[in-house]
Amino acid sequence: MNKFFSNKKLIILMISVILTFGLIAVSLNIRDGKNDSPFFQQAGNDTIGLLSRTVSAPFNAIRNFGSNASDLLNTYSENKKLKAKLQEYKQTQVSLDTVKNENKDLKKQLKLYNTLTDYSKINASVISRSPSDWQEYLVINRGSNQGIKKNMPVMSGSGLIGRIADVNKTNSKVELISSENSSSNKFAAEVLSDTLNINGIITKYDSNSNLLELGQVNSIKDVKPGQKIVTSGLGGITPKGLFIGTVANVKKDDYGLSNVIYVKPATDLTKFTVVTVINRSVGDN
Repeated sequence: MNKFFSNKKLIILMISVILTFGLIAVSLNIRDGKNDSPFFQQAGNDTIGLLSRTVSAPFNAIRNFGSNASDLLNTYSENKKLKAKLQEYKQTQVSLDTVKNENKDLKKQLKLYNTLTDYSKINASVISRSPSDWQEYLVINRGSNQGIKKNMPVMSGSGLIGRIADVNKTNSKVELISSENSSSNKFAAEVLSDTLNINGIITKYDSNSNLLELGQVNSIKDVKPGQKIVTSGLGGITPKGLFIGTVANVKKDDYGLSNVIYVKPATDLTKFTVVTVINRSVGDN
């Protein structure tokens, strides 16, 4: 009996070895005959891939959720800030409209159809400027056809540069604030001050220092560098409040008799290509 079981074990071992070598041979034949991986290898790879996706899926979902949540919070925060700014803008616009309406009503009550600060704008381009009269005149591409009239002030950037001297139908000649022409109509100006009323006339331009001179001033008390100089509106032609420049310093004139305020122009008077003509004739609508 023991001998039978021993022979049986030997037979089973031999059969196992034969099957193993048979499977190896079949696998090699399949691999050599096809480009695809053996069936058992494919099954193993598919199983590993499935397990990998199954394990990584929750982690990827958590990571994507965190990223999306962060983006959502940022969007919410930005939206909240924009809404706050929009409300602030709306309130500012309402306040501005209220002030405009109050101003219009007050002007009607006082019968002030044109005030010192009323004006509209006409944009223009510089079409010529003579090198020999560089600081005297220039020509712009707007004329009477566009509503340009003589003596209208002209600005470039944020600063006053001159006034209309001659008008044609399609172009106009601008006399610059830096002109040395003694017969030109000079600008009345004032120093912006909370306590004092300091007025004068722009009388000269110093090409060496690139400074304007505000002469015939009624006072220089508490005038300090950096204070703004604007048109005073006196004379009725030029609107009040057009920016000319800032105080550079205060000195005596060439004769030592009167004080002169030297003004740094708000705009470089040596170069500009685009200007704005100021129309003083604006009525109440």
